[in-house]
Amino acid sequence: MKNSRRQFVRNVALSSLAFPSLSTALAHSRPKKVAPSDQMKIGLIGCKGMGFSNLQRHIKNKGIECIGLCDVDQNVLDERSAQLEKMQGSKAKTYGDYREMLDNKDIDYVIVGTPDHWHCLNMIGALDAGKHVYVEKPIAHNMDECNLMVKAAKKYGKIVQVGQWQRSGPHYEEAFKMVKSGMLGKIRLVKVWAYQGWMKPVNVLPDTAVPKGVNYDMWQGPAKRHPFNENRFHFNFRWFWDYAGGLMTDWGVHEIDIALHAMGAKAPISVMASGGKFAYPDDASETPDTLQTVFQYDGFNMLWEHATGIDGGNYGKTEGIAFIGNNGTLVVHRGGWELIPETYTENKIKKTKVEPLPTFTKKAEDDYLYNHAENFINAIRNNDPNSLKCGIETGSVAAINAIMGNISYKLGRKVFWDAAAGNFKNDKEANALMKSDYKNGYTLPKI
Repeated sequence: MKNSRRQFVRNVALSSLAFPSLSTALAHSRPKKVAPSDQMKIGLIGCKGMGFSNLQRHIKNKGIECIGLCDVDQNVLDERSAQLEKMQGSKAKTYGDYREMLDNKDIDYVIVGTPDHWHCLNMIGALDAGKHVYVEKPIAHNMDECNLMVKAAKKYGKIVQVGQWQRSGPHYEEAFKMVKSGMLGKIRLVKVWAYQGWMKPVNVLPDTAVPKGVNYDMWQGPAKRHPFNENRFHFNFRWFWDYAGGLMTDWGVHEIDIALHAMGAKAPISVMASGGKFAYPDDASETPDTLQTVFQYDGFNMLWEHATGIDGGNYGKTEGIAFIGNNGTLVVHRGGWELIPETYTENKIKKTKVEPLPTFTKKAEDDYLYNHAENFINAIRNNDPNSLKCGIETGSVAAINAIMGNISYKLGRKVFWDAAAGNFKNDKEANALMKSDYKNGYTLPKI
């Protein structure tokens, strides 16, 4: 019986390794020609960071042309416009207000690469204008917005992909197969983490005049008004509660998504977060630089950890997901995966509870972000939302769980979730933090 079990485990594991390299797969799958009916015009809202990284992958697909660029910073807009023209050989019209770009009926879909607090308005506005949407993660700034965005996608019937691109990585698919095969035995704990050594203190800077060419009022949008400060603009917005949720939501959604999908879980029973600004207590950021969060699910716990300024993460990896089972631990990260078997002694001979497997290392040329863009484009062309690797509901699960971690941290105590009711049990304080608090004349869309 033991031999047949071991053979089964080995067969399952080795069959999951039969994926061709992504570069090879894409070389065969990229169309040489695209029918006129499959050609699409696209627009980008938010051109500075991941928005433009996404755009570069999208226009590498045959038949995709960007005809619209939108940003509140004219300096960024001019730079990206020139870069785009070199890349695709044609100019795109530029906009300072995304609503004007959405009026362009020639645009088939938009990429949303704005800060978190704008995602909901951008996405629902695009759906209302008849566009498909690729929206960056986390999908929203609060749980209220997450639920509304899922509702909007269903109402408008458009294709919506969330930028949790690890879902389009073949080696993550391998990990899903191994976890679901049972080879690891009973999984009691899943660790997810992001240790970011490159992140140094956010230096305290004085408020200044708004830079020339920047529409700072539009950038702040529905958030509380503050004087212009470089720290609250572009990349560092992630570390301020008005716009985002720190590493818990920025990196957390990637790793939590993989963990919950593999475990077949969606909502926790309880959440307890503890941490603070321990490494850099006097820097300008608001979100914690150190955090541990315990999520209890039916039958297992998940532990999220993050730390800035150091790379000493679990199992020697700066980020990853570890599925810890009775037979072994599977450590998955962006560079590959490793199986660590549990051992036992039989007749004075040391044995492993699961068949050892060679460590898998992802090839440098495999571009999972491109693969994620291609998956979205094919879903539109085939009118097949079920083929999406990370649709809006999937994105909402990861975002909501991560946001729950921040709610527990802000309250400084454990919170309990009522999945049937869709709120926290007998907890007015926690339920208040689920809601959006739009300001400056902005209102949550009605769906």
